[in-house]
Amino acid sequence: MGRKILFITTDQQRYDAYGCNGGTVARTPTTDALAANGIRFERAYCANTVCTPARSSILTGQYPRTHGAIANGVPLPDDAPSVAQVLSDAGYTTSLIGKVHFEPIADPEFKYEQNRLVANGESGPYRGFDYVRFAGHGTFGASHYGTWLRENHPDEVGGFLRTFSTAPGGDTGAPAVSFNPIRREDYHTDWVADAVIEWLDSLDDDEDWFCWMSFPDPHHPWDLPASEHKRVDWRGLDLPPGHPGSAERIREILANRPRHWQAWYDGSVPNVDAAPADFVPADLTDDQIREINAVCHAKNEILDEAYGRVLEHIEARGWGDDTDVIVTTDHGEFQGELGLMFKGPYHVDALMRLPMIWRPAPSAHIPPAVVPEPVSQVDLAPLFCQIAGIEPAEWMQGAPLPTAPGSGRERAIIEWDSQLDTGFRLRTIVKDGWLCTAYEANDFEYGFDRARRYADFGIAPEDVPDQIVYDGSEGELYNLADDPYQWENRWDDPAVRDIREALVADLYEHLAPAREPRLRPQAMG
Repeated sequence: MGRKILFITTDQQRYDAYGCNGGTVARTPTTDALAANGIRFERAYCANTVCTPARSSILTGQYPRTHGAIANGVPLPDDAPSVAQVLSDAGYTTSLIGKVHFEPIADPEFKYEQNRLVANGESGPYRGFDYVRFAGHGTFGASHYGTWLRENHPDEVGGFLRTFSTAPGGDTGAPAVSFNPIRREDYHTDWVADAVIEWLDSLDDDEDWFCWMSFPDPHHPWDLPASEHKRVDWRGLDLPPGHPGSAERIREILANRPRHWQAWYDGSVPNVDAAPADFVPADLTDDQIREINAVCHAKNEILDEAYGRVLEHIEARGWGDDTDVIVTTDHGEFQGELGLMFKGPYHVDALMRLPMIWRPAPSAHIPPAVVPEPVSQVDLAPLFCQIAGIEPAEWMQGAPLPTAPGSGRERAIIEWDSQLDTGFRLRTIVKDGWLCTAYEANDFEYGFDRARRYADFGIAPEDVPDQIVYDGSEGELYNLADDPYQWENRWDDPAVRDIREALVADLYEHLAPAREPRLRPQAMG
């Protein structure tokens, strides 16, 4: 039989979160050691820049346009394929412990199975996983962690902010930052690690297992335990390297790209697709950006420590020599780059480029390597099959991750379809050192009325801003070597028109087949 598999994901984490990827603040020795002894991918990309489509692509090995969950409010169909089921059929014992989000979290009537399981006090089976224990942010939505916290530590429930809160807090009045009085050991990061260890202890020594350990952090809001804020002093931080240095320079950069970028920055048309509607990036002070970054760095340190605890337990069980470990995330976070926070229909490396590290089991004798070619989330499901010693399923659209440079991988493809009637549709290709995004004409008929999203923030329908309209001629083009933070949009530059046209043609030639009819949003996320 194949080797054991520990698959670790975080939520909304930047490529440079870890020291092995150039991070200079957070101390991440566990992940750095995995990278030093494994394969580090320098150009791994998500399939979509929000949770449900990206996570569904990991599970299915398919692009969002094929599996159908093309936005957060669109549930992954019940009949969608699952790599967990493939592994289970091959004799693996499987689990998913932590954040799930294949279906909408906003589900007070428990329409969706992931939420019904929690409401019924059940732990699986679910989408091919024998055992599940779900964790979200605090008690928002249905999760086993939320139930546990309410039942065992009801006095700690109130320390969490709501997911899209912009309440000022911390030392600087930064939005969505607070000193959460919850004890470190009761916070969801340690809870997930503890639940994984408990599940591992339920297994026989000779079982083949696949465990998806899925952490809700470092996703906003930034309300980690107050005891951990002292890990990183925001006062000693520089602005992130992707920050242009001044509001004037930010506006100058954003003026040369499609309109929704600058409209979000100045607050005239908020990013309601994936950020709080009342958040105006231009209002952020430099110190607030520093403090948010400090909290993110602290969250990343706690995550790395949680990985270490689980890996130590795997070693103690005698499985260390026969366990592959993969570390990645679902999508990125601006975290102050370009003066922005959160995520959304903004296709740059800050949101699309992922940390991805694969430490093969020592018994596999695969030497360490760094792979510079582009790879994708859709390559993970075939990789799991390869590790298990079985053929990837025919419906998987990726290929197992390469073990060395020179793999011949040419491109990564990322898409965006708005779940609201903002109607943005972006198609992106990363190839030959370029990042190229073609905008399609808005689809105003597809998503929920934006007024529903604005209403969550007390904004009346008559005050909802005008829609931004694209006709399909707009786009973005960046040279990744010369412009690592994508400040210079060369879409309209005559000197690279041939490159742009070739990339767009290659993009549309390689788009995955689309599910028909297209699934519509069923909830607000």
